[in-house]
Amino acid sequence: MYVQSDPRSTLAKEPKSTARVHDSFFGSQLALFYETEPQASDSNGDTWISRGQNFIVAYSRGEAGGSFARVAQPDEYALIIPDRETSVEITTADGTTTVPGYSVAFIPPGDSTIRLLTTGTIVRLFTPKSRDLAAAAANAEAFAGTHPNVPPFEPWPEPPGGLTLKWYTLDVPDDPDRFGRIYRCTTFMINYLTPRVGPRARDKVSPHHHDDFEQCSLALSGAFTHHLRWPWTTNMNVWREDEHLFCASPSICVIPPPSIHTTTAEGPDVNQLVDIFSPPRMDFSAKPGWVLNADDYPMPER
Repeated sequence: MYVQSDPRSTLAKEPKSTARVHDSFFGSQLALFYETEPQASDSNGDTWISRGQNFIVAYSRGEAGGSFARVAQPDEYALIIPDRETSVEITTADGTTTVPGYSVAFIPPGDSTIRLLTTGTIVRLFTPKSRDLAAAAANAEAFAGTHPNVPPFEPWPEPPGGLTLKWYTLDVPDDPDRFGRIYRCTTFMINYLTPRVGPRARDKVSPHHHDDFEQCSLALSGAFTHHLRWPWTTNMNVWREDEHLFCASPSICVIPPPSIHTTTAEGPDVNQLVDIFSPPRMDFSAKPGWVLNADDYPMPER
């Protein structure tokens, strides 16, 4: 349910899910990095790790010269550099590339290293194939089993010529016909939403649901309330209470299907939210011009 001015009001209706329909639901997951201890802390910086069913978020406050390496990484992973003042060097089998702040990068499998050239924040995104990070997540126990309504992760097709380091600036003009700034790879879709200054108007919210995929809402600045409601079924034993989850930043909220949800910005200044999906969303990808790097990553055959 979207107001007419919301670009998502033009999305095609989701096809009927082919995923198994379970008779139980799974609640949201919160990671409030601003009030919890990091899962890793050393001379490179502090890192908070949390996860959903199909993704892992590693939020790091790194030191200048700090190094974040992956050895025999099994699949492509993503990097968000949210601040313009931060820059990094990324080394892969093909060499070393300097990536400026306010960018996203997609890093190929194998050995790689991210080295901070300045003190700053980086956010890395992995699938559960990165078993070491999945085990280190603060909420790892919650995902010890398979969750209802979320199909197993399947990567999207690789680009012609294979996977190589790719990076993109977030400094892209807003377009009222496009929803945010969307980039995708084989494992992730990142939607860096237009920042909202001040609270969201209460008469222009967007309650909606997803049949069979999770949404990770990453708060980078400001504060938000995530509102969730689950469908009533014929089995009252699986009904769940509504949730209204206040989150300052940095934090993540994992929104499971098929909950009806919307999010309201609450902070008086800049409220910056990033929506993360793994694997990428087909409906966003099908909208011409919405995925800014669509030419670099093919879509699956329908």
